[in-house]
Amino acid sequence: MRAHFCGTRGSTPVSGTAQSRYGGYTSCVAVAHRGQPPALVLDAGTGLQQLSPVLGGQPFRGTILLGHLHWDHTHGMPFFRSGAQPGHRVDVYLPEQGTDPEELLARAISPPHFPIRPGQLGEGWTFNAISPGHHEFEGFSVDAREIPHKGGRTFGYRVSDGEGSLAYLSDHSPIGLGPGPDGLGAYHEAALALTEGVDLLVHDCQHTAAEFPRVAFLGHSAIEYAVGLAQQAGARRLALFHHDPWRTDAEIDELAAKHAGGPVRVFAAYDGLSVDLP
Repeated sequence: MRAHFCGTRGSTPVSGTAQSRYGGYTSCVAVAHRGQPPALVLDAGTGLQQLSPVLGGQPFRGTILLGHLHWDHTHGMPFFRSGAQPGHRVDVYLPEQGTDPEELLARAISPPHFPIRPGQLGEGWTFNAISPGHHEFEGFSVDAREIPHKGGRTFGYRVSDGEGSLAYLSDHSPIGLGPGPDGLGAYHEAALALTEGVDLLVHDCQHTAAEFPRVAFLGHSAIEYAVGLAQQAGARRLALFHHDPWRTDAEIDELAAKHAGGPVRVFAAYDGLSVDLP
């Protein structure tokens, strides 16, 4: 299978020469079967707009799994051109929270904050709840687990096609379950289960260990935690993801180089990157 990184920035989209190589679109990773267009999408940040060129302007027919409902993971939906083409099918799933899914999304996407509600995006859009456990979507095997993150129920996902596997923990605050061995958070059961032996771990890298004491309250991870988790779980590769919006290309280069050369191959994801798995 192939993972298309459509948006790799965290918290808010950015634009500028200092962030031009890694990009400024927010969280969105599209997954495709070999030789086919992407049909499974992880999060719908502003990077979702960048999936339309990957599809060659054709209508999207598939599923979007939202990890949680923060703005930087949902605000690409109204601007998804392939989700408005004739023949589209867009089945959106979000963590079950005891409330109608469309109504939950409408708290951010509806007047007076936005011109329309999610239910007005098109007749081919559906809005559904997903619970922790094993699921099948678009020919992929998907495991959903609740992971700690500040400000609403959050899921991590593991996706497999029987040959390759990808773990997606975009927004992750492991310190919520204890300090762990380095004070950066616990290597807890859900994170280890999602990541065990995975071909590619896509993980929150918003902060560094040096920054962490003053920003831990924001609910994200340190890069050093992501590296440690990948090593603990036996992941083969780690994609640093959800870059701090103020992090420059040069700074991301430096951080990726700092963690290269260990037992897990570490690289920084950028908007437009495609990775084949395994």
